[in-house]
Amino acid sequence: MKYGYARCSTQSQDLEIQRNTLLSAGCDVVREEKVSGTSLRGRSELNTLLEFLRKGDELVVTRIDRLARSMRDLQNIVYELTEKGVHLSATEQSINTSTPEGKCFLDMLGVFAEFETRLRHERQMEGIKKAKEKGVYKGRKQTLDVIKIKELAADGLMKTEIAKRLGIGRASVYRALKD
Repeated sequence: MKYGYARCSTQSQDLEIQRNTLLSAGCDVVREEKVSGTSLRGRSELNTLLEFLRKGDELVVTRIDRLARSMRDLQNIVYELTEKGVHLSATEQSINTSTPEGKCFLDMLGVFAEFETRLRHERQMEGIKKAKEKGVYKGRKQTLDVIKIKELAADGLMKTEIAKRLGIGRASVYRALKD
């Protein structure tokens, strides 16, 4: 059987084009999710697919960066698929892990996907640095009420009780009182 996997990074993005492409490629089932591809954590649909796939099945994606953005994750996924006897292919790239050429091309594209992610991160950090220099970027707004935490501590409340009352973690209370 052919299984499709569609992914985009944000809730505002649309998966319709990927879904239609995968169905047109003959996928019997298409699993999709809206989550970052920079990590395998939190990707429940992909994990479901990886558990479900059996020998002789094929996992189809539109592009390899829909599957993974790091070489390590890509290699781990391909290794797991290979161990199960499952092939990986992409509709928009010449990838098919059933051939040596397809596996080679997959590895090259994985390197470029990771490179692109790192470049994007560098540009983001440069932009933040410039914004800080101009005084425009202040960082994330503080979510803890440090004054309230210190008041409750001064009233003799234990750290665990402070955390419960404010609906925060104990570690946050410790950090606030440390400053």
